[in-house]
Amino acid sequence: VQLQASGGGLVQPGGSLTLSCAMSGVSQDNFKLGWFRQSPGKEREEVSCISMSDNNTHLAHSVMGRFTVSRDKLRNTVYLQMKNLKPEDTAVYYCATALWVALEQKCVEYDTRGQGTQVTVSS
Repeated sequence: VQLQASGGGLVQPGGSLTLSCAMSGVSQDNFKLGWFRQSPGKEREEVSCISMSDNNTHLAHSVMGRFTVSRDKLRNTVYLQMKNLKPEDTAVYYCATALWVALEQKCVEYDTRGQGTQVTVSS
């Protein structure tokens, strides 16, 4: 699987952006695709993930109610729709194959990561 994230940019607080993760080389659906972000001085964190097999989704508490993850199977693309953006959402966002860690109730990166896309929320 190869992944390519795009759609980042500069947006004012309260604004919206939609990120895309284009997937290629996908031959089966038995994996999860996660969105992760990292900003300077902070640990990498999961934003959301979606199961390719059943479209089950997970969102981090920090973005719940503001972000939505979805998938276009025909286009082999996963989207992260971000609304009501806050300055603390500023980070490099990237998509990666993921695993669900039940003990921690979150997705973690697995083995394939696309290049990141910068999201800056600032007035």
